[in-house]
Amino acid sequence: MIPATETFKGTWPFKPHFTDAAGFRQHYVDEGRRDGEVVLCLHGEPTWGYLYRKMIGPLSENFRVVVPDHMGFGKSETPQDRDYTLQTHVENLERFVNELDLRDITIVCQDWGGPMAGAFTLRNPERVKRLFMMNTVLGYGGGQSTAGKTPWFQWIEKHEEAGTLNGILGELGSTILSVMKIIGFQNSAAVDDTWIEAYSAPFPDRESCIGAINFPLDVHYGRFLPFVFETMQSGDMEALKTKPATLVSGDKDYGIAPDHAISDFQGLFPEAEIIEVSNVGHFCQEDIPDELVALITDFIAANP
Repeated sequence: MIPATETFKGTWPFKPHFTDAAGFRQHYVDEGRRDGEVVLCLHGEPTWGYLYRKMIGPLSENFRVVVPDHMGFGKSETPQDRDYTLQTHVENLERFVNELDLRDITIVCQDWGGPMAGAFTLRNPERVKRLFMMNTVLGYGGGQSTAGKTPWFQWIEKHEEAGTLNGILGELGSTILSVMKIIGFQNSAAVDDTWIEAYSAPFPDRESCIGAINFPLDVHYGRFLPFVFETMQSGDMEALKTKPATLVSGDKDYGIAPDHAISDFQGLFPEAEIIEVSNVGHFCQEDIPDELVALITDFIAANP
């Protein structure tokens, strides 16, 4: 794990917090007003809370901003005896939210944060007030891409079939930038030695990469589908569909096809706002952090 007090040359200045509520040592940031609206920011593959570093400060001026690192990512522990599936991550999120007793949450989510947010909301609709989505799907809107598999999942399929996937994703300590570019990283101007260090630090060896290896395999082998179907049947779909929601979709996303994200979103929220942005990749928090802060702030104000 990354040392608790590591700031990466001041680019991550936030006080570390830890909880064992989900059965592992989980790191999170908790900044801003305790009496403010709760903004829960969820990262995805293969990042950690650092992805939100340019947004936490501005958002915390008006809101309570909580940013957990999922099991196997960031400053959180990577237990070797746990299942790294969507279901496990959602159950971990439930224990985390219950431990902090977060309520009236605005979930801000990207990549795998979307499926987590969707399942969490279906299972805990009373805790969620709004959904602000970026380059992701909740997974319950029936959306599909007309173009088939994205470059990222084509790459996953190629290397899994060749038997080389674990070797490549098991070396994220040295391949992190290359892998993020495959998924759709665009803002090369943001990359310097500190950036590389911050994103590669969670992955010093193959054992530490188990979470990042299993996220795409959950999709490749369809392992997430039984859990999605179960939550669709047992969860509160009507409550989910009534939540205020917005989708930001970047046209340079090579991980989740924009037309897939948009169609899945419209299947749940046919009247909700969709913001399509040009020359923005999968990791939009790196591309347009200031614009996203403004959009989130306006979204919360418009949906009291």
